Amino acid sequence: MWIHDINPVALELGPLKVHWYGLMYLIGFAAAWWLGCVRAKRAGSGWTEQQVSDLIFWGAVGVIVGGRSGYVLFYNFEQFLQNPLWLFHVWEGGMSFHGGLIGVIVALWVFGRSQQKTLMEMGDFVAPLIPIGLGAGRVGNFIGGELWGRVTDHPWGVVFPRAGDLPRHPSQLYEFALEGVLMFIVLWWYSSKPKPRMAVSGLFLLLYGSFRSLVELVREPDEQLGFLAFDWLTMGQLLSLPMIIAGAVMMALAYRNESLKTG
Repeated sequence: MWIHDINPVALELGPLKVHWYGLMYLIGFAAAWWLGCVRAKRAGSGWTEQQVSDLIFWGAVGVIVGGRSGYVLFYNFEQFLQNPLWLFHVWEGGMSFHGGLIGVIVALWVFGRSQQKTLMEMGDFVAPLIPIGLGAGRVGNFIGGELWGRVTDHPWGVVFPRAGDLPRHPSQLYEFALEGVLMFIVLWWYSSKPKPRMAVSGLFLLLYGSFRSLVELVREPDEQLGFLAFDWLTMGQLLSLPMIIAGAVMMALAYRNESLKTG
């Protein structure tokens, strides 16, 4: 058993505090840019480094705006109704992956129109770039001592002081391993050779939805929501179900039309 006592602040410069969680976002965006440049150099990629830089900028806007909006609407809508301006209180924390995904999809669609690229073409290119950022974000959650797991008697349980005195699953690290490391390996390998259009995007949705639903079985549900049904269904699982279905359908449709390949 280990007691979590990591300082969430990485650097203090007078009144300015730089948190590890914010640095993890920077690491995620930087890694996505570098990996995107690597993919752009592949023969027949159809991408330039300038396009990758612009893509990451639009993606970052989508992540931040969509992630915050999604958290407010999906996880704390009642507080939003009481104080609509709370939507802009980003310094209080609160981001949703599913909201961020929607934000990125909208951002890609807008950016793609100016580049004469379809949404699926954009999605297939960007999907393998995302897991590193997801993994970094989960490390940030762990360092910040938030989004902890349920109580456990396993020897690797961690005591998060903000959650009480009992050891809990370090679910943030489970998500780091699955959504970050494993998903990156699978998607990078899978997309290393041309695949039918939409297949890479579909695999991303299928993997993330499955991994997130699995970890939700040991992750503590949000206090303000609790379990939605059956004493086990969480909001994270409910929002991941459409991803699993959409991902499976997209892959099936992609392989029905293998004539259109993506690099």
